Amino acid sequence: MTALLKSAPMLTTVGMLVISNIFMTLAWYGHLKLQSSGISTNWPLYVVILMSWGIALLEYCFQVPANRIGFVDNGGPFSLMQLKVIQEIITLTVFILFSMLAFESFHLRWNHIVAACDCDIRISRA
Repeated sequence: MTALLKSAPMLTTVGMLVISNIFMTLAWYGHLKLQSSGISTNWPLYVVILMSWGIALLEYCFQVPANRIGFVDNGGPFSLMQLKVIQEIITLTVFILFSMLAFESFHLRWNHIVAACDCDIRISRA
């Protein structure tokens, strides 16, 4: 039970970052799927921007508390660099899954995985 309580900030942080990144991906790229499926083809750009901002607000509602809960100076288990690396790994994972599910033209290839690993190695060495 004690181990579960100690892991609560870690699990909460990672879980909230996953939710945040789902909203971020939808805000940044969801409009492309809506456009390619014909739903938002005739929408003015300002409507698409406002819709994306609304979704991005939900992203921040999870991302900001996740970083506060997880940050070591606030009693959390992660350093600033660890939070950033975790967020980048989650971002890449969510984006790949979204791309595979939403866009038939996207195919995950070995060079995508190598690039993602290289990016994470460079970030963790910084």
